[in-house]
Amino acid sequence: MHQEYLSMKMSRQMPLNALRVFEAAARLGSFTKAGDELGMTQTAVSYQIKLLEEHVGEPLFLRRPRLVTLTQAGEQLAPKIAQGFGILEEAMASLRSNAGQLLHIDSTATFAQQWLTRTLGSFQLKHPNIAVRLTTSPLIIDFVSTRADVAIRFGTGGWAGLRAHRIMRLDFTPMLSPKLAAAVGGINEPADLLKLSIISAADPWWKQWFTAAGIENPGLERFPPNELGTQSFDAAMAIAGQGVAIVNPKHFQDEIASGQLFQPFPLTCNDGRDYWLVYPEGRRNTPKIRDFRNWLLEELAPLCE
Repeated sequence: MHQEYLSMKMSRQMPLNALRVFEAAARLGSFTKAGDELGMTQTAVSYQIKLLEEHVGEPLFLRRPRLVTLTQAGEQLAPKIAQGFGILEEAMASLRSNAGQLLHIDSTATFAQQWLTRTLGSFQLKHPNIAVRLTTSPLIIDFVSTRADVAIRFGTGGWAGLRAHRIMRLDFTPMLSPKLAAAVGGINEPADLLKLSIISAADPWWKQWFTAAGIENPGLERFPPNELGTQSFDAAMAIAGQGVAIVNPKHFQDEIASGQLFQPFPLTCNDGRDYWLVYPEGRRNTPKIRDFRNWLLEELAPLCE
């Protein structure tokens, strides 16, 4: 009887259903979308939010036509509630077996092609019960519009609500085919690169590198301002002798070793952005994420320097 009384008292003190509704509405920025996710009507969502606001004693949302935004109190509460539910989900996940798990990795195309797919086999040898789904995207995913477990993205880190681990320096330097270099009598100084076609000349990396090399006005505007989308495509053109690409040399060590690509100068630059492994803070101890994180950080430790 005493236990039943405590359970009823806790239920009154902690409106869990209303908190779950609040978490969804705050994350999605919409009562309608929260209702769709939770299988509730917008009216039911509004009612649960009202109950929670009465419980805390102040408004959590500002209601406007077709728009709801968090109040200051709502902004303070939202990340803590999200973290709390993340911990609960993590606790439940830790009780399940690793058997039959699927790890969804979303990555930039170049990182996936030039590094991840070449080494992923060693992860699966260590964790044969974890299947991998790999998708690529040039966009920064938000873990709301995608079901990815982890993502590889480039930037400066510090994304709200996400745990981030720097895994590779994103340096850049010009690279080209050795045959193309020989065709113009060799590349002896940075200005020699301008005798050739500059691949993706509108890329701001070029201006930064030439400035660091002592050439303030390289005249890049005379080259077509192509945008190929990934370093892999730029490097493929360079390997084919179509010009000079500016890429991350750590991605193309095999191509350098095989003589397909040539790095004419030791000078590399960095614009403050590197590669990061990211995932929601509340899922940091989910077994499949933990296993992938530990493997990736161990494999890439030399490339963070």
